[in-house]
Amino acid sequence: MRIMKTMAGQMRLFTITLALCGLLAGAAQAASKMPAFTLPSVKDGAMVKSSAYKGQAILINFFATWCPPCRKEIPDFIKLQKEYGVKGFTVIGISTDQEGASIVDKFAQKMEINYPVLLGDSAIIPAFGGILGIPTSFLINKEGNVVKRYDGYVNHQTLVNDLNAILK
Repeated sequence: MRIMKTMAGQMRLFTITLALCGLLAGAAQAASKMPAFTLPSVKDGAMVKSSAYKGQAILINFFATWCPPCRKEIPDFIKLQKEYGVKGFTVIGISTDQEGASIVDKFAQKMEINYPVLLGDSAIIPAFGGILGIPTSFLINKEGNVVKRYDGYVNHQTLVNDLNAILK
């Protein structure tokens, strides 16, 4: 009986600890600022600073040209850019391809991408806290806070709902 009470107490403590960790992690994620970066455009090599988008809502998308789920979500990003670009929103694609800017630029032209596409470097992924795979996207509000992280393919309606919530 005494052992069962001790185990029940330990389980309660473990559950409370997990709940607190979850709350703290959620608070930290919700409050995290988008890291500052300067990366080259695949189009012309011009250096693009994240500070150029201050005051805008942003969807940062880490992708690769060879990634099927990445290719699948790009048409949705193009639609979002068309619809919400005039409302203070932009998509920024960050390529993780190793083949170089010219390959990524050809891909962007073929896909008719209407938003900035930048070539990632070795520091950008760790700056965002690392990613488990691609695609991975981050939704940034107008105050520069990371409000959502999407690991893997994200559907259009989810993005629309989340974007409408931060553009109110």
